[in-house]
Amino acid sequence: MQSFGVDIGGSGIKGCTVDLAEGRLLGERIRVDTPQPSTPEAVYGVVADIVRRFGWTGEVGVTFPGVMKKGVAHTAANVEKAWIGTDIDADLERLLPGGPVQTLNDADAAGLAEMRYGAGRDKGGVVLLLTFGTGIGSALFVDGHLVPNTEFGHIEVDGEDGERRASAAAREREDLSYPHWAKRVDRFLDVLEGSVWPDLIIVGGGVSKRADKWVPLLSTRTPVVPAQLRNDAGIVGAALAANEHLTA
Repeated sequence: MQSFGVDIGGSGIKGCTVDLAEGRLLGERIRVDTPQPSTPEAVYGVVADIVRRFGWTGEVGVTFPGVMKKGVAHTAANVEKAWIGTDIDADLERLLPGGPVQTLNDADAAGLAEMRYGAGRDKGGVVLLLTFGTGIGSALFVDGHLVPNTEFGHIEVDGEDGERRASAAAREREDLSYPHWAKRVDRFLDVLEGSVWPDLIIVGGGVSKRADKWVPLLSTRTPVVPAQLRNDAGIVGAALAANEHLTA
């Protein structure tokens, strides 16, 4: 069984055909820099081009960096605020050939992929996935069921937006060493642990490739493991959601 996933981010837009039996990309994904300004019309053009370059005509799953309800964006992180109130599903269905479009929060999509194919597979209880990138995305699962649009990256930590200090972008922006940054992540996780008491934390995003440099430095009571699908998780999760009509 195959489906197609597109992952819209603040810096790049990625897409590929996905093998849903194994949760892997079929061939090389296509990545295009996110247009600046990142207006809906400009981004739609990139998404449509990626889908057409694969010759895909079936259902398409799309991730978006914001709160999504029934295909409509209610917030927009690291993209233009013109997205707010936009019915992304309806707009893309008019542009793309073939099947329906399903859009969901980017971290929720990554979480669905990790729970089905990766580090969260067969895990019960409360599982929290966090993606560290331009911001911090979150996906919360209770006995395998998604609690959508949690947006824990914006929880207040010591009087400041959590992702402002603990995102991967903050580490790069302030040129922090991994040990220094790990202390910030630790504090962020302390606050989350006191709120949702997870049984497992999965950390994803590009920085998960270097998990050995910072995950062992964390002092959380909750086990922390790196995501297995890494930066492909959003594409895989979007394709899975579109195929199985998983809503977020």
